Amino acid sequence: MTTGVNRAAAQAAGMDVDRLEALVAHLDRTYLSTGKLPHMQLLLSRDEEVLLSVAKGQARASGEALQADALYRIASMTKPVTSVAFMMLVEAGRVALDTPVTDVVPEFADLRVGRGNKAKPARAMLMIDLMRHTSGLTYGLQHQTPIDARYRKLGLDEFQQPRTSNQFVADLATLPLEFSPGERWNYSVSTDVLGVVVERLMGADLESIFRDRIFDPLGMVDTTFMLPDEKAHRMTDAWKLTGKGGLSVADLGARSGWRRKGRFLSGGGGLVSSLADYHRFARMLLRGGELDGVRLLAAETVAQMRSNQLPGGGDLASMSSAMFSEADYQGVGFGLGFAMNLENQEFYWGGVFSTYFWIDPVERLIGLFATQHLPSSTYPVRAELRAGVRDALIRRNG
Repeated sequence: MTTGVNRAAAQAAGMDVDRLEALVAHLDRTYLSTGKLPHMQLLLSRDEEVLLSVAKGQARASGEALQADALYRIASMTKPVTSVAFMMLVEAGRVALDTPVTDVVPEFADLRVGRGNKAKPARAMLMIDLMRHTSGLTYGLQHQTPIDARYRKLGLDEFQQPRTSNQFVADLATLPLEFSPGERWNYSVSTDVLGVVVERLMGADLESIFRDRIFDPLGMVDTTFMLPDEKAHRMTDAWKLTGKGGLSVADLGARSGWRRKGRFLSGGGGLVSSLADYHRFARMLLRGGELDGVRLLAAETVAQMRSNQLPGGGDLASMSSAMFSEADYQGVGFGLGFAMNLENQEFYWGGVFSTYFWIDPVERLIGLFATQHLPSSTYPVRAELRAGVRDALIRRNG
């Protein structure tokens, strides 16, 4: 079996080659050979040197093998990109973390709290609430309250929506908040609203903003909201778990919904990308906002983004009553765009199609994992990946 481990590079980087190979074998044996996952791609680097790169399994139901340049629906891994774009505007003095959201989204001026839709919020929603998911907004996929049921009815979670950005926030403004801003943590459409904020401040759509300010400067050539025809052959199928434990195709790569031009560009979940592209984005974060001589953010800003910003320094377990997110809860904080382990400083996020990235700024590790399986909470792959990589560390930094 080809494990994809660069043995010489891994040894030079202070990693146990046998343990890395055992991790790949475990994932193959547990998830691919059993048919639990259709395919997987894994990339691991230390000090930005790629130590492990493997692509295995079936990219499409028609049988094509997964290739290293495969394109994936990265869903909520879009959120860190939107967060970086917003923080670039903070650095430019166009907006601040404590700016009331209504300064840019006046549609939210009359928001109410609770299912009765009558009580006023205890305080205004601030931009930082959008970034750390303390806004009081929610997702329909939470399946927790009558409010999130109304999100489902309006289709506010959908990646491709017929709405414009203005229609999205107008419809959202008709619904009550789950709680007053700052009181709790709840995974939500907050980053979609943040994307609308970025669009309004810049006077352009997210595709253009991301291309001009992030993707082109970083050399991210395959990351986009709409899959171009000439790259459609690289797009994987996406599968979903059936009630009987099997898999059925949720979105065909050849006829993907991502090939259709959408009106609403979801800053919370709309991007398509490759692992090579997202590795460049992660390297920029690891390096404190700079890559190959191009600086997007100051190092102090990136440090702030990957520091816990929850009120009172709490963790998700103490702040959240939601069922679904892309993170564990105990001992996990949330910064400005992603979660972090409060003990070892790793920061990370994932997407509902089971893509995932994590960055260890102490050990200078970047891990990227991709498959296309709904929902992302089905299997403990992410925890197994992080634990397997930590176990393979021989020479530690710090």
